[in-house]
Amino acid sequence: MEWKDLDSRRCSVARAAEVVGDGWTVLVLRDLFNGVRRFDDLAAHLGIARNVLTRRLAALVDEGIVERVPYRAPGSRERHEYRLTPAGRDLRPVLLAMLAWGDAHRAGPDGPPVRVEHPECGAPVHVELRCTAGHVVDPRGPLRSVPAAPTP
Repeated sequence: MEWKDLDSRRCSVARAAEVVGDGWTVLVLRDLFNGVRRFDDLAAHLGIARNVLTRRLAALVDEGIVERVPYRAPGSRERHEYRLTPAGRDLRPVLLAMLAWGDAHRAGPDGPPVRVEHPECGAPVHVELRCTAGHVVDPRGPLRSVPAAPTP
């Protein structure tokens, strides 16, 4: 069976892109991973229109990627901050892969603006392809897509 024979609507990449394939959504996720959790802080840091941010956050909440958590500053009304759910945290390698690609192919003349480090040792973090047998896979090398066995 060839790739073109598979139903592209059932593809997990297509399904994931429906949820996180928008540029603003990716940037919202980036900021959430970096600790920006409150609506006003997200809007200010991203420079995004409030109505666009509202829609992106609502979609992420609806998809189970982000949860709204209430908080109340002293003397203020209740507000919400946004936190990644386990499904949201599972997107970290996706964002790190995008960061690596951007660093390699879109960095400005001064180079990449940030480096992601392992907090315990300070070494840079990178995404690595590895098969379940433990082999490191060359990201530019050949791979094969085959139909998955149906789940009983």
